[in-house]
Amino acid sequence: MMITPGQKIIQQWYKQKNWHQFTFQREMEAAYLGGYSGLLNAPTGSGKTFALFLPFLADFINQHPDYKTRQNNGLQMLWITPLRALTNDIKKAMQEVCDDLHIPWKIATRTGDTPASEKQALKKKLPEVLLTTPESLHLMLAQKEYPKIFQSLQVLVVDEWHELLGTKRGVQVELGLSKLKALSLESKAVSQPPQNPGLKTYDLGLKIWGISATIGNLEQAADVLLGNDFPRDRVKMVHANVDKKLVIKSIIPENIENYSWSGHIGLTLLPQVMQIVAKSKTTLIFTNTRSQSEIWYHAILDNYPEYAGIMAMHHGSLDNELRNWVEQALHAEALKVVVCTSSLDLGVDFRPVDTVVQVGSPKGVARFMQRAGRSGHHPGAVSLAYFVPTHSLELLEGAALKQAIKQGIFESRDPMLLTMDVLIQYMVTLAVSDGFRADELYKEVTTTYAFADLTRSEFNQLLDFITNGGKTLAQYDEFLKVEVENGLYKVNNRRVAMRHRLSIGTITSDLSVRVKWLSGGSLGTIEESFISKLKPGNTFWFAGRSLEFVRVKEMTAYVKKSTAKKGMIPSWSGGRMPLSSQLSAVFRDKLDEVAHGIEQDEEVIALKPLFNLQEELSHLPQSHEFLIESFKSREGHHLLFYPFEGRLVHEGMASLLAYRISRIKPASFSIAMNDYGFELLTDEDVPIEQVLEDANFFSIDNLLEDIQHSLNANEMARRRFRDIAHIGGLVFTGYPGQPVKNRHLQASSSLLFEVFSEYEPDNLLVRQAYNEALAFQLEEFRLRAALQRIGGQTIILKTIERPTPFAFPIMVDSLGRERLTTESLEDRIAKMARQYGAEGVGGNDDRKPRKTGVVRKRGF
Repeated sequence: MMITPGQKIIQQWYKQKNWHQFTFQREMEAAYLGGYSGLLNAPTGSGKTFALFLPFLADFINQHPDYKTRQNNGLQMLWITPLRALTNDIKKAMQEVCDDLHIPWKIATRTGDTPASEKQALKKKLPEVLLTTPESLHLMLAQKEYPKIFQSLQVLVVDEWHELLGTKRGVQVELGLSKLKALSLESKAVSQPPQNPGLKTYDLGLKIWGISATIGNLEQAADVLLGNDFPRDRVKMVHANVDKKLVIKSIIPENIENYSWSGHIGLTLLPQVMQIVAKSKTTLIFTNTRSQSEIWYHAILDNYPEYAGIMAMHHGSLDNELRNWVEQALHAEALKVVVCTSSLDLGVDFRPVDTVVQVGSPKGVARFMQRAGRSGHHPGAVSLAYFVPTHSLELLEGAALKQAIKQGIFESRDPMLLTMDVLIQYMVTLAVSDGFRADELYKEVTTTYAFADLTRSEFNQLLDFITNGGKTLAQYDEFLKVEVENGLYKVNNRRVAMRHRLSIGTITSDLSVRVKWLSGGSLGTIEESFISKLKPGNTFWFAGRSLEFVRVKEMTAYVKKSTAKKGMIPSWSGGRMPLSSQLSAVFRDKLDEVAHGIEQDEEVIALKPLFNLQEELSHLPQSHEFLIESFKSREGHHLLFYPFEGRLVHEGMASLLAYRISRIKPASFSIAMNDYGFELLTDEDVPIEQVLEDANFFSIDNLLEDIQHSLNANEMARRRFRDIAHIGGLVFTGYPGQPVKNRHLQASSSLLFEVFSEYEPDNLLVRQAYNEALAFQLEEFRLRAALQRIGGQTIILKTIERPTPFAFPIMVDSLGRERLTTESLEDRIAKMARQYGAEGVGGNDDRKPRKTGVVRKRGF
């Protein structure tokens, strides 16, 4: 094959750097120069950015031999990334290549962090390469004459596509791509009238590439990215297949018999973790929640004060300047250890990091791989990751993680479909800029995977909604946003346009309050629900500091430094992740090995005393068995079920089975659950043997109907509707510095939900709310599959005298239910351990209690 001038220049650049061009990078180069679009599957730290950027440069050089002097090229490459933090590293790497090759380009970024002056400068002179986020792409589409921005566009790259897939931000990307493909087709067809009336985007030179880590549905991920109108013979899947060596080690407690069965966050193993930190160059300690990161940082500072000055913390609620400082300090090798959350999950390149510590189960194989890849984050380096269990049974999750990675088992990211709230926002976005015509937009939108099944009737309902308020809101001017002029749908009201631009995006969360020093300077944001509980003089820990709360003014909490050694830790919503379907399956396989006496894993060997006790008190289920335990205590009659399917599935299954029991014998239940099983607690004895004789007890027949009866589906949908109303523009969250209070937003969205439910039962947004509640809050698909699996298993019913190692963690989760108490959680765990003769399994705990117990027919 003949080598092009651009390829020669790129090869020379590799030689000057003394770098080896990997096979997948050569394959990517050939695919790109061959005019293909597709998906690059490459692990973090493998050189994936260069794999796409360098072929793009080679192509430009081939087309423009005067590339060293050529000016005003227009926007050539648009690079979309899910995290603003990623743009800094990518920009730096790209700029360095351009400078090395004497290409007179300035790589630019446009994100929420970009100063207004730079955004204005971008409007005047477009860079050749622009790094942005999904939200900023839609803000560009909301500008007047936006087609001019993209008229020279040659390639669009979506980085970390696996993180966007399966989210509403991913749907944003799909819709944005549908418009860019249409613009490319339109502009090229005008300048080069095609002989073939069936001309498609791929014929016109616009390339679309995604970069994704390994997930279980890569082929589908490519389909979602490219849309329904992209012919598969013009698509390439490039796999890195780089032999990235990953070493995973579990930190095993010395006396597993005395290690906690539940209720802890791993601080007992802090000395072992700090030994690892001491012998490593730079360590990232990953926790699963922001609260945990604050607790771990505080504990290290208290017990190892010598790390002050060489230790930092990084999570999404910290001020952007603080996060940037931490990232720069990591690059500069100025930090020994950083305690962090998912804010450092994605492809930031910190070469000094040689060790990763994961505190607690990450609950997913792909998530653990992503975090482990932060260490040895460059080609050829070894990634070293330690797994720290927060309680005994999590060690088995560690063994399951190793097995899943060895077998190449990864989670799939199921795409979201028919998210009408995102489509409504997009339609208004286009109306705010140059307007749209209904037929053209419907044709574009239905080329996306998300809206392939959108009917014209549904689309017309949305048109009616944004112009006339639909069937219900026609009398309220604030919902009549779009006007129709000669078939062109436009927003003419400047106030409506401004409020819409401020609301573009699909990320929703509880209202946040900015935390600032009295003397000036910002620390970050904390949710309003936490701040509202503080009184002046209260002490809390945030951003690694002990702070005294002074006052709240205009959604800003003012604080001053405190010398107090103890204080509250902020909590954030959405912190608890359920066990993934794939990791659950491997966990059950490991449990089956235990039941058969197979002891190959160090984790299983260490857990032998616990499993022996489980066998002695009850039973160790094999893969063809389903275990149910029953016992009586002062609290009442306990039934414990062990599907090992994850918290969300158990939440739905517990309510479903409680409802089905109540049809046989009326009863009220209190429910608790964790990732391994769930408990039904009632005052009266349940005829469980009779219940199990009912062939329909675990049946999927009438499943949706029974779910509707067993759960407050209306309340679940109402909660989902709050975010839908925000994204769809039904409620306005406020101007910068003047946000609408949380309770007002809840009241507004709740009122709208009631109005739609009563007067417009076929409303598309209400229907979406119910669908989302089933799909994401209950994981209905997994629940159905779990019931089918259990239906084919042998039921093992054991009457026990006291809680088993499987039961105790679930019962700890129930400690917050239905009772007022002044006891701390650790005291109550210890009391429970003494009560049931399980001393040694309680102990100290610094986690805030969480209410999980509920009564039958409860809301969520």
